[in-house]
Amino acid sequence: MPFLKTVAERRLQPEIIDQPELAPDLLRPALRGLERINWWSGSARIVWPPIKALAGRLGPRPLRVLDLATGAGDVPIRLAFKARHAGLPMHIAGCDKNAHAIAFAQERAADADVPVQFFVWDALRGSLPGESDVVMCSLFLHHLEERQAVAFLRNMAEAARQMVLVNDLVRSRSGFVLAYLGTRVLSGSPVVHTDGPRSVEGAFTIREAVNLAAQAGLEGAAVRRRWPCRYLLTWMRGHPQSARNEAGHA
Repeated sequence: MPFLKTVAERRLQPEIIDQPELAPDLLRPALRGLERINWWSGSARIVWPPIKALAGRLGPRPLRVLDLATGAGDVPIRLAFKARHAGLPMHIAGCDKNAHAIAFAQERAADADVPVQFFVWDALRGSLPGESDVVMCSLFLHHLEERQAVAFLRNMAEAARQMVLVNDLVRSRSGFVLAYLGTRVLSGSPVVHTDGPRSVEGAFTIREAVNLAAQAGLEGAAVRRRWPCRYLLTWMRGHPQSARNEAGHA
């Protein structure tokens, strides 16, 4: 069956939102659609528990969090709300290579009145910026070839003083159906309608994500399934057992 073949093997395809020449009048509706999808699927909820636990251990100094390939910036903005509500001091930043996406994220942060710093940076070129306790990404790893994904994870681990978090899609039949239907319910953007199913076809399975972490040298990394059709990869510097515990309690 063609559909079963679609998800049995990884099929990485170009996604429209990655095109540098994508017009802002197509990009902005796509970013709004991704905001709604991330809200519904709880991307910030997935990564928040290990961040909160780490902040509690390192306090009272502010925890520094960097979100790579941040897109619409909605995940770090929601994390800033959660940190404010929990009374935990954090410096949260997000970067993306697309200047139009960064401008969109900066507008959203200003509207939300949260002090999230957004800046233009290509996370696949050279070293990563700053000295962050937590280096994370959401729904980005599946955009990469396996070789790129391994190098990217390795760079994340080198840049993170404490923790690496990767929240991404699991390639599965249910994930494909959910992406096809969910993108049409939650967004009117044709970019999102096309890219959603493609993202699942290009995503890694849990086993494949574990193998990527091993190839990147992330000893002790834990990869746990999260609802809906997601996984969370957690790695902590020097504390492999802590990574397992953080992932297990997320």
